[in-house]
Amino acid sequence: MAQSLAKIFLHLVFSTKERRPFLRDKPLRDELHRYLGGILTNFECQPLIIGGVEDHVHLLFTHSRTATVADVVKELKRGSSVWLKAKANTNAPELGDFAWQGGYGVFSIGQSQADDVRTYIAGQEKHHRKVSFQDEFRRLLQRYEIEFDERYVWD
Repeated sequence: MAQSLAKIFLHLVFSTKERRPFLRDKPLRDELHRYLGGILTNFECQPLIIGGVEDHVHLLFTHSRTATVADVVKELKRGSSVWLKAKANTNAPELGDFAWQGGYGVFSIGQSQADDVRTYIAGQEKHHRKVSFQDEFRRLLQRYEIEFDERYVWD
C-alpha cells in the first residue's frame, strides 16, 4: 500500500493547576476552546468538540498520523497558557497566574463511541453541577482500566 491512512479518535482531559476556576467567564472559555481547536488543526488533528467548565477542558479529536500525543498536548497547554496570559495584560488581570496542571488523561475511543463522547463533552456544565472534576477523572481512569495513585494524579 503506497498511502498511509489512519483515523484515531482521542478524548483528552486536563485541568487548571490546583483546579483553580480560571475559566469562569463563558465567553472567554468559548474563545479558549476555539483557540485549542486551532492548535489541533495546526497539528493536522481534526477537532470534533472541545468543552469544559471553569477548571478543566475535554477535547475530542482525530489524531494526526505524524505527531506524538505528548507533542500535541505539550503545545495545547503551552500555546493556550501564553494566549490566556496575554489576555491578563488586556482585560483579565486574574489570568496572570494562569497555569495548567502538569499531567493529563488521554483515552482512545472507537468511532462507534464518538457520538456518546461528543454528547458527554457538550453536557459538561450540567454534569458538573453534581460531579466534581476529581470524581469525573477517577471514573474515566476506572472505565479505561488505568491504574493510578491518588498521590500523583492531582497537582
